[in-house]
Amino acid sequence: MTQQRKAVALISGGLDSLLAARAVMEQGVHVEGINFFTGFCVEGHTHAIRKKDRARPKRNNALWSAEQLGIKLHIIDIIDEYKDVVINPKHGYGANLNPCLDCKIFMVNKAREWIDANGFDFIITGEVIGQRPMSQRKDTMPVVARDSGAEDRLVRPLCARNLPATLAEKEGWLDRDRLYAFSGRSRKPQMALAKQFGFEDYAQPAGGCCFLTDKQYSVKLSDLWSTRGKREYDLDDIMLLKVGRHLRPRPNFKIIVGREEGENRFLEGYRKRFTHMVSSSHTGPLVLLDGEDIKMDDLELAARLTARFGQGRDAELVTVEVHDKGVMQTMAVVPMQTEQIPADWYL
Repeated sequence: MTQQRKAVALISGGLDSLLAARAVMEQGVHVEGINFFTGFCVEGHTHAIRKKDRARPKRNNALWSAEQLGIKLHIIDIIDEYKDVVINPKHGYGANLNPCLDCKIFMVNKAREWIDANGFDFIITGEVIGQRPMSQRKDTMPVVARDSGAEDRLVRPLCARNLPATLAEKEGWLDRDRLYAFSGRSRKPQMALAKQFGFEDYAQPAGGCCFLTDKQYSVKLSDLWSTRGKREYDLDDIMLLKVGRHLRPRPNFKIIVGREEGENRFLEGYRKRFTHMVSSSHTGPLVLLDGEDIKMDDLELAARLTARFGQGRDAELVTVEVHDKGVMQTMAVVPMQTEQIPADWYL
């Protein structure tokens, strides 16, 4: 009997990786999925917190995709290893702090290590030529294969017929004519293929869950690095950058303001780590202070901002509780007015 070949598919949770895995499964290959947890893609995190996003499905799309495919999914934590990719990308950043080409090389390399350790034959990705301006160009695709060490064991089923034949095609494990020749940024071919395969519910076709591609998020991360004087982060840092309204009124500190009940509840988990404030005379947000060498006039300014973002914004005085290292004091402050807050305080 002919030996059944085995492949691992990089499953992001998006439509392309779902279709790429299914296209290979259609040819009788045993497929398992692999998903790398970097910390920057936490699907369901922010929209599970915020009321305005409650209609969106609260699911991990990678797990959901694996379920639709009926395959096993391996989720691998690479938070610490991934830091060097974010901080020192060999190929630089995209429009924001997204190291897309280095990221793809890194993940394919990790998948290569995985197939070598587990006796699998090749790697599947959902890449399409011309779809991403940095990592999915015809000139960068060979770079990913080469620098990851995967070489011709890397199969891109959705655009395979636009690329040189891979090992799987040369060895007859895959029929090249049953692979695809998609290219460009249009998602219509993928959506048509999804319909053909019977997939009706899937993540937004043009989506992407990496916060590093988001301009506002990248501004906050750059600010974090700048004020600390070094390019570093931990998981709490990158989670907090996704939540709340961030303002830096002075170089030595910033505040994180909960915008609604869900965010306030989330920020409560960080009260022991940060000095925090809340209005006791009026309903208002929980506010965290992140900084060093915070003086009394810094606390007063933060308290006035806390009052501004609560229901006491039009009151003559608002009482604000300041909690610092287990000690609580109260301040009666005049709420700062909107016109008094410079635009460049907002991150």
